[in-house]
Amino acid sequence: MAPNQIELTQFLSQQHLCESLTIKETQTLLDYTAVVNCKKNEVIAEVGEVGEALFFVIKGEVALLHDDGGHEVAVGTMREGELMGEMSFFDHEPRLLRIRASQPGTLLLKLTRAMYDRLRVEHPYIAVNLLEHAIISLDHLVRRVSHDEAALTRYIFGKGKR
Repeated sequence: MAPNQIELTQFLSQQHLCESLTIKETQTLLDYTAVVNCKKNEVIAEVGEVGEALFFVIKGEVALLHDDGGHEVAVGTMREGELMGEMSFFDHEPRLLRIRASQPGTLLLKLTRAMYDRLRVEHPYIAVNLLEHAIISLDHLVRRVSHDEAALTRYIFGKGKR
């Protein structure tokens, strides 16, 4: 069952995405989004698509998958409170990863490009807040990947050896 407006407002008010927004601004942001209820293994976004929406995980878990010649390789997981799909959404480039719900009853907030464009004009402060959150989200992703790559390099080559 999808959460109601009050439950969503309370949830978002506790997330980094909305920490600098008032309750009214959080409710306004919700007016521009749609709740998406995903079944386990449902594809949310496909490799090669240009992102026409970005998503915020409300409940559940989502797998980020690389298609390695017909074989999916999990490269990451997005959990409650995390933003996803922002890279393709903002750079208008095809998605590099498949996004798939990995738990039954995964709930997402979906912000389409058309609604984001309206939000930017009608409520620029909220749009800037969302954009700042997307930047932070991408920064966390880059840091995680860098950390994982460094750990793998140390494992393969040994500490301090190259």
